[in-house]
Amino acid sequence: MMKIKLIASIIFFLSISILAQQEPSTVNKNVHGEAIFYHDFLSFFSNKPGFTHLDVFIQVPYKNVQFVKSGEGFTAKYSISVSIYDSSKTTMIVEKLWNETVNVFDYNTSISKDNYNISKKTFDLKPGSYLVKTILEDLDSRKETISENPIIVKDFTGNFSLSDILLISKIGAEQNDNIVIPNISRNIPSYKDKIKIYFEADSKDTSDKKLTFEYKVTNAENEVIHKEEEVRDIKPGINQILYTMAEFPFELGAYVITVTLMDNQNKVLATTNKTFYSQSKGLPAIILDIDKAIAQTVYIATADELKYMEEGKTQSDKTKRFIEFWKKKDPSPNNDENEVFDEYYRRVEFADKNFSNYTEGWRSDRGMVYIMIGPPNNIDRHPFEYDSKPYEVWEYYNLNRSLIFLDQTGFGDYRLITPLTGDLYRYRY
Repeated sequence: MMKIKLIASIIFFLSISILAQQEPSTVNKNVHGEAIFYHDFLSFFSNKPGFTHLDVFIQVPYKNVQFVKSGEGFTAKYSISVSIYDSSKTTMIVEKLWNETVNVFDYNTSISKDNYNISKKTFDLKPGSYLVKTILEDLDSRKETISENPIIVKDFTGNFSLSDILLISKIGAEQNDNIVIPNISRNIPSYKDKIKIYFEADSKDTSDKKLTFEYKVTNAENEVIHKEEEVRDIKPGINQILYTMAEFPFELGAYVITVTLMDNQNKVLATTNKTFYSQSKGLPAIILDIDKAIAQTVYIATADELKYMEEGKTQSDKTKRFIEFWKKKDPSPNNDENEVFDEYYRRVEFADKNFSNYTEGWRSDRGMVYIMIGPPNNIDRHPFEYDSKPYEVWEYYNLNRSLIFLDQTGFGDYRLITPLTGDLYRYRY
């Protein structure tokens, strides 16, 4: 009965605002870095024969929507549409649209990184591949953010099945009912927070079974860094499972937790997995590898500063030195934001997405200029000139400068041929 109350409280709680939970940024497929919103798509069991429940969670940080003065506080309004297409992306299967209103009493709450609102919608779909298009529009600023994500809706027709995994941010208690707050951003900033998960196990057997659940965590190199097991009584039908893993150390980076269901002969009956991220508070979401992040400071750090960060004895020591380096450059140390830090790695991410070729985008000449000086006011592209190789002219009106990039090979490897001199080597944000 307690498990039923737990999952019921998830459904109930997500219909209202979720306040003051500390969830630093993490990754979505097309909403990355300091994301406007986060989402998660999870397959659960449906009572409708031949169908699967697809739960769509949308998490919107308060600081990313516009609050306006209203009555005794501040109000933000935004709309969300979730459209599900077939795998060819041409036929819409179903669409849901709704509005969200968030009310707060004071301005500081409205701009805090730690506050957010979560929505949840459920779709009954046949197992298979789909494309989910999510659009969020701020109804005051009229700014719109679009994300498209291919997903697979699971098939649960086997004798034993496991649903997708929902990461849990917090388990609390309110009015004698357990309250479960989901972690949609999938960021677990410290191993001391522990990993909490919810999933469902379905048994089509007609009697109870004692089965073993293995919980395994692997890193980006697919190395097993932690494993534990438990034996549970599994009843016929759907079993709701809320589990907290033992504390174990893990560093900054991306990880996968895999749940495996086995019988008493260690035969695998079903598996399910979930990606999560360890992202220290105060670091931009793009940073999942501290060594790489330190290397990327090459355009703003001195040789001595770079060496000092690189020579940290442990990953934690390197991270501490890295954060100290950026704190010294914070133009407004009295608030939670570090505009220089955030903008620098926003540009690094943009460079990687748009200028990668033979090398990572942040290492390219265009990436270097974009990171140091910022986006140009105008780009004059010449990709197919009859009497010349491809080239681009980046115009910076405020600097009264034009920079020329030439593609010598014809394969998109644009090199800067305009020399950078003097003040152009200074990072601008």
